[in-house]
Amino acid sequence: MIKENLLTILQEMDEVTKLFQIEPFDIYILGGSACILGDYTTRATMDVDFVNLDYPAKYGRVFTLLRDYDMLDYASTILSPSYQERAIKLEGFHHIHVYILSKEDVAISKIIRLAEKDEEDLKQIIPQCDRKQLNTIIQEIMDREDLLQSKKEEFERKLVRFREKYHV
Repeated sequence: MIKENLLTILQEMDEVTKLFQIEPFDIYILGGSACILGDYTTRATMDVDFVNLDYPAKYGRVFTLLRDYDMLDYASTILSPSYQERAIKLEGFHHIHVYILSKEDVAISKIIRLAEKDEEDLKQIIPQCDRKQLNTIIQEIMDREDLLQSKKEEFERKLVRFREKYHV
């Protein structure tokens, strides 16, 4: 039900993009909504987190359809520079290109918070992940010079607990 609702909203975004004659654009979804759309977890959420690709203001007409959404700036988001290479394109859209982050990228992005809902997601996601890929993504994040220092420090602090708990 939740997955169908998210897909319906994305279809509406696709239609509005066509209606307002906005050129097709990419959207990279992460967090709980990526977990639902990718069948990574069973937790319910209607919040949509996506990466800000420096969208022009006119795209606001399309994004308002998401209702509850967070547009995340790359400099403050725990993402590997190569996340787009692993992202999975969702089919069925013609005027927007919808991608969900890989299981590994979603899992690593949850380290910065490690809240109860993140832990619930990780219990389901980690067994599906490639451990070597997880470590590669972690290293790429640690090597980022454009990540806010406070975010990097928090990530490093929580990484210790993550590695111990999930044997990564």
